[in-house]
Amino acid sequence: MDRRTFLAGAASTVALQLLGSGRLRADEILDADVRKAIDKGLDWLAGQQFKDGHWEGQGGQWSPPMTAIAGMSLLMEGSTMREGKFADRIRRAVDWLVDRVRPNGLIADPRSQIEAQRYMYGHGFGMLFLASVYGEEEDGDRRKKLEDVLTRAVDFCGKAQNSKGGWGYVSAADGNDFAEGSVTVTQMQGLRAARNAGIPVPKSVIDKARDYLEKCTFPDGQVGYYIGRRAITPGLTSAGVACMFNAGEYSSPVVKKWLNYCQSAITPLGSGGGRAGHDEYTHYYYAQCIYILGEEGYAKLYPDSKISERLTWSKYRAETFQHMVKSQNADGTWNSGTAWFNIGPVYVTAVYLAILQLDKGTLPIYQR
Repeated sequence: MDRRTFLAGAASTVALQLLGSGRLRADEILDADVRKAIDKGLDWLAGQQFKDGHWEGQGGQWSPPMTAIAGMSLLMEGSTMREGKFADRIRRAVDWLVDRVRPNGLIADPRSQIEAQRYMYGHGFGMLFLASVYGEEEDGDRRKKLEDVLTRAVDFCGKAQNSKGGWGYVSAADGNDFAEGSVTVTQMQGLRAARNAGIPVPKSVIDKARDYLEKCTFPDGQVGYYIGRRAITPGLTSAGVACMFNAGEYSSPVVKKWLNYCQSAITPLGSGGGRAGHDEYTHYYYAQCIYILGEEGYAKLYPDSKISERLTWSKYRAETFQHMVKSQNADGTWNSGTAWFNIGPVYVTAVYLAILQLDKGTLPIYQR
């Protein structure tokens, strides 16, 4: 039994123990529908990959981040570059991204006009995906090449950080020292994945990023778009919590403040209130937060809270997964909740697949 199979089995065993026999039959029925939705979504996503290994967003844009996000969904299925249903597609995605790493370490596609204006998104997600692959790579030559790529990517990321500790759409030098929250959390999670894989990441870079997010925080707990400006959705706040949880920081006052805000501001998918703007982005990170909390984490953070108010993975999972199964299109895709900023079905489908596959526990960045 390989490590991925063991982890997936262990996650299922723990989930059954936590849920208890009273809900087992209902969850088994739901799991069957969830597995079908995952399989349908993964098959569609795999079919959208170009022969050279990349994926694209709407209008042929956003190739590096779309390739990384789609690749993460295939990795979460349990496939690696060596084995599994999607091994060949993962290899091609890795090769495509590695071939586009510039001498300074930037992971970017120079062909895209939008990419030239927002290349740090692709860089952050590229680090996340390549680091997740590197942690499982056993071939000596490929491992050495990925180590070099990731080492340079981490170095570029540190140099691209702005004077306040955040990151903007482009490097601080190219963007007049501008930074904002969504790019910052993308870099933080990519750096954490690199560190999990054994790539050296300067502590000072992470410390400055944490300080930046704290400076972006409003009195009500919302993480703003940048210092002094509120965000248009609570997604940035949930992303901040996820990044802190990834780093093993669970109970600091600022994290608890962010989590309180998320609980009050984030509407469950399928709650009857309609789709909210960027809700796929919001729940991509929010689901990670609640998954890490599991069944007892919230109670440990807030021991005086009412049982009915506590966030638990089983409750979130039941509500959210049921909605995702019902809202999936016949071809396996999901629609965006944001008409005015629709990156396309590759993005939304990959994000939903990531949420649906958290229980598999295949990747360190998403594990409890």
